[in-house]
Amino acid sequence: MKELKNDRYLRALMRQPVDMTPVWMMRQAGRYLPEYKEVRAQAGDFMTLCKNAELACEVTLQPLRRYALDAAILFSDILTIPDAMGLGLYFEQGEGPRFSRPIISKADVLKLPIPDPEQELGYVMNAVRTIRQNLRGEVPLIGFSGSPWTLATYMVEGGSTKVFTKIKQLMYTDPDTLHLLLDKLAKSVTLYLNGQIRAGAQAVMIFDTWGGVLTGSAYREFSLDYMQNIIGGLQRENEGRRVPITLFTKGGGQWLEDLAQSGCDALGLDWSTDIHKARERVGDKVALQGNMDPSVLYAAPERIEQEVAAILDGFGPGNGHVCNLGHGIHQDVPPEHAGVFVDAVHRLSRAYHR
Repeated sequence: MKELKNDRYLRALMRQPVDMTPVWMMRQAGRYLPEYKEVRAQAGDFMTLCKNAELACEVTLQPLRRYALDAAILFSDILTIPDAMGLGLYFEQGEGPRFSRPIISKADVLKLPIPDPEQELGYVMNAVRTIRQNLRGEVPLIGFSGSPWTLATYMVEGGSTKVFTKIKQLMYTDPDTLHLLLDKLAKSVTLYLNGQIRAGAQAVMIFDTWGGVLTGSAYREFSLDYMQNIIGGLQRENEGRRVPITLFTKGGGQWLEDLAQSGCDALGLDWSTDIHKARERVGDKVALQGNMDPSVLYAAPERIEQEVAAILDGFGPGNGHVCNLGHGIHQDVPPEHAGVFVDAVHRLSRAYHR
């Protein structure tokens, strides 16, 4: 087993004792950092940055140079799989991701390939290997994927949406075609995450960004069932260590009990869920990650510390908490405020781990 100098994050996910609560931030490598903007400008465009292993490694490591974070997360995008399926991913200035060939019919779904992680997605595996090598065992590396439902929303809508008209129309009028698409995506995500684990990711996370737009029954049928299939197919040990799996459904607080039964090791919480109540509901089944509102980072340092203290107090003493934001850090947050957050978690959490 390759030694890790700081395995606090992995231990917390397995609900093992730690000296203080580990912390990392969703989108910790990104546009709020001036050094990221420099590398992004050098790359020319976002996907070129993702596909260059050295540059992806550089931006992954940038926040670790600034802050005492307990994990690195692979710099990539959730839409790598649909892109590798041939849908023609591009990014409109100020508009977010778009596909030039969205899914319109069952025939479109039938001809979708299942990408090989070392071929069509080999650039991601190269980035994982490069990052692991450059981390030199300082902290663990998190790999990730979008959930099948979340990926399907982009593929059917043709890009970002606030109303989900096309995907819900497909769900209610032609559920068989949607299930066919979700099944292909679940197989693809399983291969993709296993590829990342073999390449060196020491934990993996499934981002179900849009699961919260579904009804309870639709969520279980079109999102959770497929995430459960993925969990059942993942390699759970590598390099002599357990590889923990975290599920994060934004807006999914009402389904925590179901999520906790999925076979995952940890649940990500957004800021709309009270962490104290979440812990009462799931007990010791899973660890919990979260869940400060990212907008708190606009506030003065004292206010940030108050919020950190409230979240730590809400979770209470004991093991199984990874402190994080309830979603990604905003691009106009002052970088020093992120430092206040990280330092406050470490300093204030020691009292809960005696």
